Amino acid sequence: MNDTNEHSGGEPLQQQVEAIKWYHTIDFGGGVVSRGLDNTPDKLRRLKLPDSFAGKTVLDIGAWDGFFSFEAERRGAARVLATDSFIWGGGNPWYGKGGFELARRHFNSKVLDREIDILEMSAEKIDRWDIVFFLGVLYHMKHPLLALEHAADVTKELLVVETVVDMLNISRPAIAFYPGGELSQDPSNWCGPNPSALIGMLQTVGFKRFDVVMPPRPLAMRFVNALQLKMRKNFPFLPQLRTDRMVVHAWK
Repeated sequence: MNDTNEHSGGEPLQQQVEAIKWYHTIDFGGGVVSRGLDNTPDKLRRLKLPDSFAGKTVLDIGAWDGFFSFEAERRGAARVLATDSFIWGGGNPWYGKGGFELARRHFNSKVLDREIDILEMSAEKIDRWDIVFFLGVLYHMKHPLLALEHAADVTKELLVVETVVDMLNISRPAIAFYPGGELSQDPSNWCGPNPSALIGMLQTVGFKRFDVVMPPRPLAMRFVNALQLKMRKNFPFLPQLRTDRMVVHAWK
């Protein structure tokens, strides 16, 4: 690929990438990598997605810069739709759609896009998709079960959920509520289900089989992580200690 893009006035790719505030870390080739806040290649490994999406349709809910949308296309998906609302629609003033659009042009991608909120989604509006990504979205929902109902309605086969989980010392289903910026000092974080609640909600909305491909880490590992976040970012220690990330493949 060329290192310039005629749609951006011919600036070198490196300058185009550096002009954008990224969340995803995307390798554009030729040594050009977006400096995203998220270690996205590492997250991709943790998701344990199928090696091939050949012939499948894929929906990416909360696509942001589109890393996973483009990855699904790279793995052979027949059709990919990237959706977002909060980021693309200006809900977060620090970000926007520029990263997604630049990456789509650079990769000569056929990924489709639509600005739509998860609570507005339905099979009638956007069809049903074989595989649906629901990555880093659930804990931003004020109404998590309702959000999962909408996600289930547009899923044919597999919903891939990656989320914060909380209250890990409680075995019965429970959900933590975050007023203000309790979780990671981010007021857009609203809830943290524990693993039992997450599986229970997925069952409630119609999924029948569950593969926990990344369970929460043991307490000792969470202790080290919470201590590091306290030292590096001054995040409160106890909320970080009781939370972790979890990935579930939920099948219809």
